[in-house]
Amino acid sequence: MSVATGTTVEKLEVSAHTIPTDEPESDATLEWDSTTIVVVRVHAGNAVGLGYTYTHDAAARLIEDKLAPAVRGLDLERDLSRAWHELGASLRNVGRPGMGFMALSAVDIALWDLKARLLEQPLVDVLGGVRDDAAIYGSGGFTSYSLERLADQLAGWVAQGIPRVKIKVGRSPDDDPARLDAARVAIGEDTELFVDANGAFDRDDAVAWAQRYADEWSANWFEEPVSSADLAGLRHVRESSPIDVAAGEYAYVPADFRNLLEADAVDCLQIDVTRCGGYTGFLHAAALAEQHGLQVSAHCAPQVSAHVCCAVPHFRHLEYFHDHVRVEQILFDGVLEPVSGALRPDRSRPGHGLELKA
Repeated sequence: MSVATGTTVEKLEVSAHTIPTDEPESDATLEWDSTTIVVVRVHAGNAVGLGYTYTHDAAARLIEDKLAPAVRGLDLERDLSRAWHELGASLRNVGRPGMGFMALSAVDIALWDLKARLLEQPLVDVLGGVRDDAAIYGSGGFTSYSLERLADQLAGWVAQGIPRVKIKVGRSPDDDPARLDAARVAIGEDTELFVDANGAFDRDDAVAWAQRYADEWSANWFEEPVSSADLAGLRHVRESSPIDVAAGEYAYVPADFRNLLEADAVDCLQIDVTRCGGYTGFLHAAALAEQHGLQVSAHCAPQVSAHVCCAVPHFRHLEYFHDHVRVEQILFDGVLEPVSGALRPDRSRPGHGLELKA
């Protein structure tokens, strides 16, 4: 089956929505009280494709000014990868890494979704699915939480059948032992515990904490122990850490992923489909990781990530991030619910199955 000859994109719509968090949140290096999502809808024939990214609402104007004109009239029968490269090239003077590629991500996701809907196929099959579901881990555990709130959130994920959870660490390291104690009590001995420092530590402190996380709380995932910009530092921590070191959520263009991999900076490469250039960029980054013998973990945006996670052979897990779970449930119909610690794409629905609520 193929898209009907001559089927072209007729129009692109973009909107931005800012959703307050359910309470103030923080990690080691930032504080926030709302989340902004930029939503793209592309139209062709009788179908509408939907994509989005989490970033400043300025990305909406960038999409309208730079990407929408290039997308209108796009022939969906041709290779979307070619369109991806052309759209990326149009951002050269705007700046491709960062907001430029976040804007491109929303458009690319929408185009793939549109193509799948026109084919009347689930997106997982159009992307080349190799599994039926994507393992997830519950993610939140913000440093702003009380110990009671922290324990309730983590225990709630375990009660949903999610066998791995992650908390933020590093804002006030002296407070972290009590937080980690509360986390381990809440989740029991059989649930995997991950920690995320959001680049808060220097190299030596990160190594020391990695040993403590492993010895005292049986943690087995240390995310961004030092800044992602410090490739040598990440490698130093990875070589000295008893637990896996991960980074990649702030990688945008292919060179960002290549730099992480060639520096031997991570044990598992993170990829964010709403930052890396959408589904096309995700598959490119995943292919680079496979060449280096590494698994990939999808960062945030669980609903729009599940289908592509099922199309990557060397996939480890997907971040079921508290803020994005809330936003996606508020804005979209067709959201997937965890079953046995995983998200299973609904193959009865074309595309990724999400619809923007009225």
